[in-house]
Amino acid sequence: MITLEFHDPTGITDVTQRHALRPPSLNGKRIGFLTNEQWQAYYALPLLKEMINQDFPDAEVLAIDAFPKGNEAIGTDETARRLKKSGVDAVIIGNAA
Repeated sequence: MITLEFHDPTGITDVTQRHALRPPSLNGKRIGFLTNEQWQAYYALPLLKEMINQDFPDAEVLAIDAFPKGNEAIGTDETARRLKKSGVDAVIIGNAA
């Protein structure tokens, strides 16, 4: 019998911080976007915004450009302060799987 061995290159990522809790519904929520504009975000995020508006008419979905875009800006303390000051309940931070 032949035995084949394979190397799994995927590795393991230790979870050191969990994601924020997800709201049970988006109705009545104020929602913002942060994007680094990758993965065709210029196409996908406007469509996602439109779908949220249709599915959750009581949600307030902010403009996609309401907050800074790009890797150099979205992770800064200033962006975090702006998000907090805006009163958003949820932030969509990309569209990649």
